[in-house]
Amino acid sequence: MKTGYRALVDEAMAEIRTYTVQQAQAKLTDPNVQLVDLRDVRELEREGIIPGAFHAPRGMIEFWVDPDSPYYKPVFGEAKEFIFFCAGGLRSALTTKTVQDMGLESVAHIDGGFAAWKAAGAPTAEKESGNRAPQVKQR
Repeated sequence: MKTGYRALVDEAMAEIRTYTVQQAQAKLTDPNVQLVDLRDVRELEREGIIPGAFHAPRGMIEFWVDPDSPYYKPVFGEAKEFIFFCAGGLRSALTTKTVQDMGLESVAHIDGGFAAWKAAGAPTAEKESGNRAPQVKQR
């Protein structure tokens, strides 16, 4: 029997922690929290970023989280809560479930993703190339 994306997302949502934009925004200054942006680099360039978020493309997340992988990123070994987000909340729900299954303990995702973040007027910045600092936008 085929399992579609909606069933996979619903299953993930039943097993993961979900934050509203307001709950996630309240954690922005907590040094024990790391927001993780799963979107493709073209989405970041087109839509903007959340200042301070770590970019981990969805296609690499399993490799970047696993300490046994040659692509492991040490940020995922830090004792932090990781809050994942994508454009609308579907990829981040699946990712949060996956990394939770892989043993990353303190994980959550943002309901509605970056679109909800922007709609709520939470801080964003343009993705800059080179060494220039991002320009923060806030409504």
